[in-house]
Amino acid sequence: MAFTTKATIASFGGKLLKLSHASPTTGTDMAVSVFLPPQAVAGGKVPVLVYLSGLTCSPDNCAEKGFFQHGAARHGVAVVFPDTSPRGLALPGERDSWDFGEAASFYLDATRAPFADHYRMETYLTRELPALLADRFPDELDLGRTSITGHSMGGHGALTLYLKHPGLYRSVSAFAPIANPSSCPWGEKAFTGYLGEDREAWKAHDATELVRGWEGDLKMLIDVVGAVPPPRPRTVACTAAGQRPWRHRLTKVVAAYREPGTTSTSRASCCPRTLRKPSRTRA
Repeated sequence: MAFTTKATIASFGGKLLKLSHASPTTGTDMAVSVFLPPQAVAGGKVPVLVYLSGLTCSPDNCAEKGFFQHGAARHGVAVVFPDTSPRGLALPGERDSWDFGEAASFYLDATRAPFADHYRMETYLTRELPALLADRFPDELDLGRTSITGHSMGGHGALTLYLKHPGLYRSVSAFAPIANPSSCPWGEKAFTGYLGEDREAWKAHDATELVRGWEGDLKMLIDVVGAVPPPRPRTVACTAAGQRPWRHRLTKVVAAYREPGTTSTSRASCCPRTLRKPSRTRA
């Protein structure tokens, strides 16, 4: 289905487009924002960064509170801000708590009723949305150079989608991600509600489990900040990437893909140990 443009906002020399469309995957209208940097507005075709937000967020959070566009404009990167879940369904239990249901999809395809028919965010993000973007922005977005990143629940989503769909994304970065959801209260609650009680089924949506079977070049960087006992996973990951540890702030995330000595869309570094020994503190 074609996009409807809700707003066009001038931003850092480019344009922030607030879009919506009817989704056959979720059976709802879905919101998504797209930032086109000045290089794309001028007629160039630019690489794409998909940004997945955390619990309770919408497509507006990163663009309007983090001003993610500043770095994206400087480095000529388009940014896609999907929503964090379907909305407006009024399913039982969907709005009972802030960390499950609406705005808390965990970016997976649910298999448990009543969510299975609508909470299909993995399929939406990896199939439907890229096809829509290719149709709407054929001259602006170079979708063959797409990377993915996210924060908290969005970091979990970025890691798992990268690991489950090899070749779809050039690289992945995760900032304070829920990297081992099968072993933390947020993940256990979400996985039980969306997938059922079978913990073996959860492994297909847990980055710590998925990375064990990865083969080949793993272009991944994880940055964690918080009260984590030494060695801090953030420090381990940054050291492995050949850079000094830095605190994750939304205004710095895009720069991590392009600045010399940090992660890039063509070359990224990783430390799987960060996944295998995740912090159990709140991300």
